Amino acid sequence: MESLWKLIFLLEPAPVTLIITAVAVTFGSAFRALNYGKEMERNRDFSEASITLDGSQALMIPLQYSLADPFVSRCCSKSFTRSQGLLLLACTGIVAAWLVSGHWMLNNLLGISICIAFVSHVRLPNIKICAMLLVCLFVYDIFWVFFSERFFGANVMVSVATQQASNPVHTVANSLSLPGLQLITKKLELPVKIVFPRNLLGGVIPGENAQDFMMLGLGDMAIPAMLLALVLCFDHRKSRDTVKLVDIHSSKGHKYIWYALPGYAIGLVTALAAGVLTHSPQPALLYLVPSTLGPVIVISWIRKELIELWEGTVPTLNDKARQVEV
Repeated sequence: MESLWKLIFLLEPAPVTLIITAVAVTFGSAFRALNYGKEMERNRDFSEASITLDGSQALMIPLQYSLADPFVSRCCSKSFTRSQGLLLLACTGIVAAWLVSGHWMLNNLLGISICIAFVSHVRLPNIKICAMLLVCLFVYDIFWVFFSERFFGANVMVSVATQQASNPVHTVANSLSLPGLQLITKKLELPVKIVFPRNLLGGVIPGENAQDFMMLGLGDMAIPAMLLALVLCFDHRKSRDTVKLVDIHSSKGHKYIWYALPGYAIGLVTALAAGVLTHSPQPALLYLVPSTLGPVIVISWIRKELIELWEGTVPTLNDKARQVEV
């Protein structure tokens, strides 16, 4: 009974902020992915169309991350509009400020931006591929958190998550003996996670001690967000088809997003609660995969729409792009 009182910690500002931020970013990423797809379809501009994963890619993601390669050469292939130019300047300023200060808020802002961009550009065509990806990452997360210490002598996932990198700006400034060196942080937390000080109102010094921060990896937001983006697009198509067919039934019954999103929140709270009770790192996907994928599959089976979701009968943007090229 005494251990259950520890769960009161989840009501403190840091975990509450972490949960709200993660849920908002996950939903926002899915919503951005839906709008991005609409823009590409409306403008018939497929030069920057999203990548749609197939089965082999979904199986290989836990082993290597090379999905961003097709986009590396695109950033300078087109002229910028005025709004894009202003956005570029703002982003450059944020990155510069992060390189100098290493502040955790800027780190979070960069991480959230990466998450949204990833979910917007990398798509899952159907629940079958989505399930393959989530199950593979489910096993991947469990192995590296619970069993890596037996094989490598240390918890590899925790070591990677808490490892800091040397600040190249500080290194260059030190080599050139530039003024203001003391204002530049020596170490940087890489934007592969979002972090919040455990004493959020107490002003913990960023980077002083990794144990003073609560953290959540970007993958624990981006991967479930890919599922949410998939069902959100499915909800949109169903709503659109319902309007076209003048169906007397409300399209609200097709909103799978309202099963997956609360499931994500429940899974995240469960993961944090398990960490508090066991005093050990937890693989978040151990809780997030069943709580998000499970409700979608069960509800779609009850509604007799599982086959449609499983096979993905609606063509993807890449399919449309090929049709345009032909």
